[in-house]
Amino acid sequence: MRKSLPRWARLGAVLGVVLLAAGLGLFTYRYLTRPVTLTVAAGSIDGDAVRVMSTIAGKLASSNSNVRLKVVDTETTLGAAQALATGRADLAIVRGDLGNLSSARTVALLTHVVVLLIVPAGSPIKEVEGLKGKMLGVLGGSTNKAIAEMLRNSFDLGRMQIKDLGLDDVRPAIQAKQIHALLAVVPISERYITALRSFFASEGKRHPTLIPIESAEAIAAVAKSYESYELPKGTFRGSPAIPDDDLTTLRVPVYLAARTGLDNDTVGALAKALMESRRELISEFPLVTQISAPSSDKDATIPVHPGAKAYFEGEEKTVFDKYGDQFFYATLILGTLTSALAAVWKFILGGSSAPGGRLIDRLNELTARIRSAKSEEELEAVENDINAMLQTELDGLGSKEAALNVAAARLERLIQLRSARFGAGVKPGEAPAT
Repeated sequence: MRKSLPRWARLGAVLGVVLLAAGLGLFTYRYLTRPVTLTVAAGSIDGDAVRVMSTIAGKLASSNSNVRLKVVDTETTLGAAQALATGRADLAIVRGDLGNLSSARTVALLTHVVVLLIVPAGSPIKEVEGLKGKMLGVLGGSTNKAIAEMLRNSFDLGRMQIKDLGLDDVRPAIQAKQIHALLAVVPISERYITALRSFFASEGKRHPTLIPIESAEAIAAVAKSYESYELPKGTFRGSPAIPDDDLTTLRVPVYLAARTGLDNDTVGALAKALMESRRELISEFPLVTQISAPSSDKDATIPVHPGAKAYFEGEEKTVFDKYGDQFFYATLILGTLTSALAAVWKFILGGSSAPGGRLIDRLNELTARIRSAKSEEELEAVENDINAMLQTELDGLGSKEAALNVAAARLERLIQLRSARFGAGVKPGEAPAT
C-alpha cells in the first residue's frame, strides 16, 4: 500500500499555495490601482498658473484620486508649451497662439486672455494706426511679443518700436513717458483689471483709454489661434465707463493640454476631477469659474483629447465596455480554479490510497487476498493492512464510521474462517470435514 503525506503536511502545502496566490493577487491589485502621476508644466508672469495647478494637485492628492499632478514652473506660458512639445511634461497650460502645439490635445478650456491696448490719460492716440513711430510697451515680453509683431504687420506699423516690460517696470515706464501705449494680454477678472488700472494715473477729468482693434475679425479669419471679441462697456473702469461702449479687440484661448499619446481613461479622469474641484477653488481663484469643455470641432486650433471628449459628451465607457474581454477570460479562469479547488479539497481529505483507488475497491481487494491466503503469515499481513486502512479512513470520516466498522467486522470474520480452515488441516480449495 502506498503511504501518503500526513494531513498536517498536506494542509501546510495548500496553505503555502494559498498565501502565495493571495500575495500575487494583492501585488497585482496594488499595481493596477496605483495612482498615475502626470507632470504638468505651467508658467505666467504673475505666477498664478503655478499656484492654481498646485492647488488642484493638492485637492487630487487629498481626495485619493487615481490621478496625481507634479507641477513644474516654467515661468512663462511659452516655456510650458515648449516643455509639452519636447516631451518634458505630460500636460501644460498653453495659449493657442504660442509654441509648437501640433502634438497637443486639449483636456479643458481654462480661460481666455484678452488683448488690451491702453494709452495714458490725455494721449492723442485713438486708433492702432496712431502707434506708428511710437514706443509700445509689451507686458510679458517674449510671451506677447508675437502679438505686437502681428499688429505691426497687420496695420503697417513698420516704425513702431517695442519695449519688453515686467510687472515692476510698467509704472516707471509710463511715468517717465518711455512708452506711448501698453499692450497687455490678460484674463478679464477683477484682479487683473485692478492691477492694470494701478499702472495709470488719472489727470483730473482725463483718464487712460483703450484702443480698439477694429480689424479683429479679419485677423482672426487668417490667424485661427485668435478670436474677435467684444469687450463689454465699463470693463476697465465703471465711472466714467472705460470703454464707453463695447470695444472690438482680440482674445486667445488658454487650455490645459495633454500630449497626444496620454491614456484616454487617465485624461477622462483628470477632466472629471478638474471640473469637480472648481467649487472648492472659487473663493481662492475666482477665475476657475471660466473652466469649461474645449471645442470638439474638427477645425479647432488644438484638437480635443479623445478621453476628455468622452467625458464632456457623456460617452465614457462602462466597466463592461472597458473590461469585457477580461470578464470573459475571468469566467474561464474561474472554472479552472473551481476544478483546482476541488482537487485540493480531495487532496486534503483523501487520506492514504492504494492502487485500487476507492474504498470499495480496496475492500474487494482485501477480501480476495483473504480468500486466496495460504498461510497465517499472509493473513497477518492482510490484517495489518486492514488496521492501516481503518486508521487512515477514520481520521476524517464521521458519518461513515459505522459502515467501516461493519466492513472491518466482515473482513475479520473472513480471516477467522480462513484461519479455522488452516487449523483443521484443510488444504486450499477443499471443504472441511463435517
